[in-house]
Amino acid sequence: MQFVITGTAGFIGFHLARRLMAEGHGVTGIDGMTTYYDVALKKARVALLQASNLYQHHAFMLEEAGKLQETMAAAQPDVIIHLAAQAGVRYSLDAPRTYLDSNIMGTFNVMEAARLLKPRHFLLASTSSVYGGNTMMPFRETDRTDHPLTFYAATKKATEDMAHSYAHLWSIPTTAFRFFTVYGPWGRPDMALFKFVKATLAGEPIDVYGHGDMQRDFTYIDDLVEAVVRLTDHPPVMGSPIGDHDSLSVVAPYRVVNIGAGKPVRLTAFIDAIERCLGLPVKKNFMDMQKGDVPQTFASGDLLEKITGYRPSTPVAEGVGDFVAWYRNHYGAAG
Repeated sequence: MQFVITGTAGFIGFHLARRLMAEGHGVTGIDGMTTYYDVALKKARVALLQASNLYQHHAFMLEEAGKLQETMAAAQPDVIIHLAAQAGVRYSLDAPRTYLDSNIMGTFNVMEAARLLKPRHFLLASTSSVYGGNTMMPFRETDRTDHPLTFYAATKKATEDMAHSYAHLWSIPTTAFRFFTVYGPWGRPDMALFKFVKATLAGEPIDVYGHGDMQRDFTYIDDLVEAVVRLTDHPPVMGSPIGDHDSLSVVAPYRVVNIGAGKPVRLTAFIDAIERCLGLPVKKNFMDMQKGDVPQTFASGDLLEKITGYRPSTPVAEGVGDFVAWYRNHYGAAG
């Protein structure tokens, strides 16, 4: 099949594009190559993708509506997977307008292109952050998501609602997947694992927020990609729910699906895994929780398993080990 993926220079988009091409699919990738983090890392990802003749890369911002529609029309995708966004919970406190432009306007332009092209399935990335102040665990897709704690979360919830309206108005089968703390090789430099490994190899201390008591549902990148690939084959069908906890809309071919390991890990345990993999002590600077943080994330994976027969299972120790091996190889880091 032919896929259009936005955000292929990014962590998740890169891995997803590689997986789809390994299965023989064609991928048209779109990425604005923003400077939010190291562009050299993004260029290295794209260079690996461009080694395949199944990949076509286009560098521009999704806010460029005309260019986006032209590129997508030329690709004639069977499936559109929208991953591009301004990421980072904490950065949204400092630069909220960036999230408005990228996440709201960019997503609107992608949806407009989907309206014209009528793909067999439109998938878009959301986040566990939409659960906000919810305290009932594990988080289920049918839980209310009315209390976002950051502007980042608010923009992602808005894109879910926008996509639902388009699914209803234009009969576009749509799946929004909510990611839970994705990590692994080629990960983002602003994420905890990357920062912790980099600092420890340099002999520097790390900032441990919430005094290490926070728990996160760490999800290994290969598990997440497997889940997304399987979901592409299951476009929602209005009137055909799967089980009692299906989030399928009653008025649109639309559902949301969690993609998480379903096994929250305490931050201090995550750091312990980093120490074991590096063979070095991690110097810790314990700090209070930051504004917008939540004490725990915990995904219910029941709906994903009912739809696809799959549930993420990679242990944190294994995933952290894979990241450390990649980091040392990519950056030539000893220690």
